[in-house]
Amino acid sequence: MAVMKVIEIMGDSAKSFEDAVDQAVAVAAKSVDGIKSAWVKDQNVVITNGKVSSYRVVLKITFEVNT
Repeated sequence: MAVMKVIEIMGDSAKSFEDAVDQAVAVAAKSVDGIKSAWVKDQNVVITNGKVSSYRVVLKITFEVNT
């Protein structure tokens, strides 16, 4: 039986929501082993001078805990 843990992280990108997800998972993977999935809980944008300046995502990352 595997023991799983869920953490919540936030990522952002000037390019796209997809890039924000990719960057957030890449940063999490540097310190968390065994990542199995990520769920996009929320997404929003930052508006500067009437234009989108940043894409943000909130992710729930699921990973296996070594027991």
